Amino acid sequence: MALWDKLKESASSMQTQLMAKKNDLKSGAFRDASMAMCALVSAADGSVDPAERQRVASLIATNDVLQNFPADDLQRRFNAYLDKLAADFEFGKVSLIQDIGKVKKKPVEARAVIQIGIVIGGADGDFDPTEQAVVREVCYALDIAPGEFDLQG
Repeated sequence: MALWDKLKESASSMQTQLMAKKNDLKSGAFRDASMAMCALVSAADGSVDPAERQRVASLIATNDVLQNFPADDLQRRFNAYLDKLAADFEFGKVSLIQDIGKVKKKPVEARAVIQIGIVIGGADGDFDPTEQAVVREVCYALDIAPGEFDLQG
């Protein structure tokens, strides 16, 4: 199977798994961790161009799992996280990973945040190495083996 087909299948599978858990994913910590993950994946290469910001924002607004939260609230949080990364990428990244870490004690939420990162990363058809690396870093921060999500590095 071609890598692209495997990626599409994996992102689709992640979305299906997330939908099955939608009712368990309503906490503020999950909301914040998800938006931090979206921002990290968007800025994985160290910058966020306006087109990428817009693309991810529309993915957030249309993601069924995130419909538990008001779209304008998600948008505001996503933009605030991106602004942190734009101001100082390395420092912002540490801060965002700390926010993501707040779901560490809730395995369903922690795995869902990683799955959202994979869905966002793969949405453009290219889950590139920098995006994979940032999702892998979040796996380690949440004490989840990256191999569980085929993120060996």
